[in-house]
Amino acid sequence: MKIRFVLVAILLPIFLFAQTNTKQFTVKFINQPIKIDGILDEPIWETAESAHDFQQYFPSDSILAVEQTDIKMLYSATTLYIGIKVNTKGEDYVIPSLQRDYRAGGNDNISLLFDTFNDGTNAFLFGMNPYGVRREALISNGGGDLGGFTTSWDVKWQGESKIYDGYYICEMAIPLTSFKFKQGETKWRFNSYRFDMQSNETSTWMEIPQNQLIFGLAFMGDMIFEEPLGKSRTPLALIPYINGVSSKDFETNESVNELNFGGDAKVSIGNGMNLDITLNPDFSNVEVDNIFTNLTRFEISLPERRQFFIDNSDLFGTFGNERDSNPFFSRRIGIAEDADDETIENGIIGGVRLSGKLNEDWRLGLLNIQTEEDSDNEIPSNNNTVFALQKKMFSRSNLSFIFVNRETFKDYDFVEEEDRYNRVVGLDYNLASSDNTWVGKFFFHKSFAHDIGDRNSSGGVDLQYNSRQINFGLRGNYVGDDFRSDLGFVRRNDIIAARPFIEFNFWPKKGKINNHGFRFSPNAIWRPTLGYQNTDYTIFSSWQAQFKTQEEIGIRMFNRFTFLTDTFDPTSTDGALELPADQGYYYTSYEIGFQSDRRKIFSYALEPGYGDFYNGTRFSFEGDMSLRLQPKVTLSLDLNYDSINLPEPFPSANLWLVSPRINITFNKSVFWSTLVQYSNQRDNLGFNSRLQWRFAPLSDLFIVYNDNYFVNSFMPKNRSINLKLTYWLNI
Repeated sequence: MKIRFVLVAILLPIFLFAQTNTKQFTVKFINQPIKIDGILDEPIWETAESAHDFQQYFPSDSILAVEQTDIKMLYSATTLYIGIKVNTKGEDYVIPSLQRDYRAGGNDNISLLFDTFNDGTNAFLFGMNPYGVRREALISNGGGDLGGFTTSWDVKWQGESKIYDGYYICEMAIPLTSFKFKQGETKWRFNSYRFDMQSNETSTWMEIPQNQLIFGLAFMGDMIFEEPLGKSRTPLALIPYINGVSSKDFETNESVNELNFGGDAKVSIGNGMNLDITLNPDFSNVEVDNIFTNLTRFEISLPERRQFFIDNSDLFGTFGNERDSNPFFSRRIGIAEDADDETIENGIIGGVRLSGKLNEDWRLGLLNIQTEEDSDNEIPSNNNTVFALQKKMFSRSNLSFIFVNRETFKDYDFVEEEDRYNRVVGLDYNLASSDNTWVGKFFFHKSFAHDIGDRNSSGGVDLQYNSRQINFGLRGNYVGDDFRSDLGFVRRNDIIAARPFIEFNFWPKKGKINNHGFRFSPNAIWRPTLGYQNTDYTIFSSWQAQFKTQEEIGIRMFNRFTFLTDTFDPTSTDGALELPADQGYYYTSYEIGFQSDRRKIFSYALEPGYGDFYNGTRFSFEGDMSLRLQPKVTLSLDLNYDSINLPEPFPSANLWLVSPRINITFNKSVFWSTLVQYSNQRDNLGFNSRLQWRFAPLSDLFIVYNDNYFVNSFMPKNRSINLKLTYWLNI
């Protein structure tokens, strides 16, 4: 009896803690529609259970939030209704813009996350701010990194807000067809996070340690449906467009005036799969890419923004190592190299994409796109196919298979035999423990092409441990000299890389610093075809701190070694003498960075650096500043300056990249954005001005003006104006 009493005394507190640590609420089924007006005056709301008792995430993660939030939910056969009461200390809200898909950090808003398949891997996010501006996003890879957060996804839903004395209300109606879920499901995993600028507080419904990302899917409660979810109807969305373009190339003195039309279709197959169809797609409404200064010997990847490629993009695009060897990079489709090795646009005839959940454990992705023939530029028509299959393992891990094929079926006399096809087959194991303490990846890929060599594979391991005080990672990968992925991103071949790191973090209980830490990260690269010579290493050391007032500061030191196997000019000066090959360079540099409080009307970031650079020196300065005339006008400026001084007879250069931007949101339907980008490294001064009128849900009229000039001569390069109309039609 005494032993039993002791066991009960020991285990009862643990049992009670486990029970109280799991939150859940019931979502009641209703038969009546609810008017979405931000008032919550329907009597049915009084019967709804709620998600409450929000936990503080910042500046502390061990107490209840000072300003609480209460979330109620109801659902019908077709719609999930959500009513949120957000308590505040006043009405001095930070709202930088009235445009959809705003950035959450640094302004007042609330976000809701729904893990509809209860797998801790993927989730849907819906958010609103006090002015009723909406955003939606897809969360992938368990929410373990920023790359798994995609705001380019769009879907139709309703939302309105209303500001009251001491709180604001957000009311939402989200069609169940906007989600994917298993028929007969009675539970979704759920969490919510909120930014409160007036109280300088960030809070979450489920407690999340500050060493984890706030949208991490390892930390979620349960929403229990009163009745099982039925079979979702199969909606069909047609998104046609018409685009008139007038352009002139001043280098060739050629003018183009044309009218294009095409469109997309989105079909839901069952409760878990999407079928996307595109015909003669046009991406002229996509925001212009940011120009960058590249001082490396390698290509730099840019994010995908085209809607067709977004949904379930993690199924296709997260294989391998995004730094060195990603076998599928969707931005490869739609561009090609001409006979002069210049990168130009290559039209897409059409394509289909099937993706989503087959059942609780399996996900499927199939993509097939045909590109146009361009004989004048010696570009063949290519068929591009990607097949991906993913099997859930344990609680949040998965095993994934990918097959990539780029092939031209027509016999072109300008296409060499080894370039007629390229295929990659690969297997990835993605690890994520239930509490996200252990994450990682193990992968192996093999490529196939005509007369390809024997070193045609790539692989790697990335195992990381995350805790409150200490983080470390064992990371390494290799890319064979003959490995090739025409539809992928392969930064460099013939490498074996080791990139371990260790990080120590501290969380002072008193003082102005919220957290600070030290990081030590050596990395090295060897070249197998050069007798495993060590051609590169960097020893990275840093200290960084975040203040309770949200400022951030960091100090970094880089000890580098680079052995050049080919000649190289880091200044990219035309006709200049390049640094010689077969020579090694040791160089050390330092950086300091400061980020101001983003809640302020005027905020800025500064990052000066100085040190050795190959056989010379480099002074660099990066900065950005933003002036918020809320909620309609935001003025910003990005600045990047590099002063490179190399000894004679090698070139020196002062490289400038200046990018001012103005964003005006006249209301929640009309937006105007103008971006100017000056880069003397690229000899380009570009103007992009876009006026957008959202005249119906996800339906837009765009007027886009582009103008580019040579920097040195200030002569025009090319100029265009687009008038584009797109309409989202649900059938």
